[in-house]
Amino acid sequence: MSVFPFPVRVAAGLAATAVEQARALPATLLGMPVTVASQALQASMRVQQHITELAIKGDEALSGLRTPEEEPSWATFDEDFAAEPEVVGEPEGEENSLLADYDALSLPQLRGRLRSFTEDDLTELLAHEERNQQRPDYLRMLRNRLTRLREQ
Repeated sequence: MSVFPFPVRVAAGLAATAVEQARALPATLLGMPVTVASQALQASMRVQQHITELAIKGDEALSGLRTPEEEPSWATFDEDFAAEPEVVGEPEGEENSLLADYDALSLPQLRGRLRSFTEDDLTELLAHEERNQQRPDYLRMLRNRLTRLREQ
């Protein structure tokens, strides 16, 4: 058997591969949309992972530049819902409909009603809380709402 030159052998191999690929084309076309979608999703996930890694590194780099809040206003803890201090009684004649059930409100219940109070209501509730129970979470919530209401 005679040996063909290298370029001829490469050309024959290329032609044989083209014929094989042409025969397999119908089967390949059926799986093509799934393959393309899968590759696109993989690329998207890789990009998201890289962006998240960059954000984490950025947070670490910037963490020394900002001072954290002592306690964010949205943070709640189990102690917030624990037994509340005993209610100090109101002096005679001072109790009204606004204060009638205020002392029995839990912190989440007060939070739910905050938007319904006027500036005068909030001022009255804040003064009542400062005079009586002096609960830090309640005071902070009332002050924050009063500040926001006055800024509007």
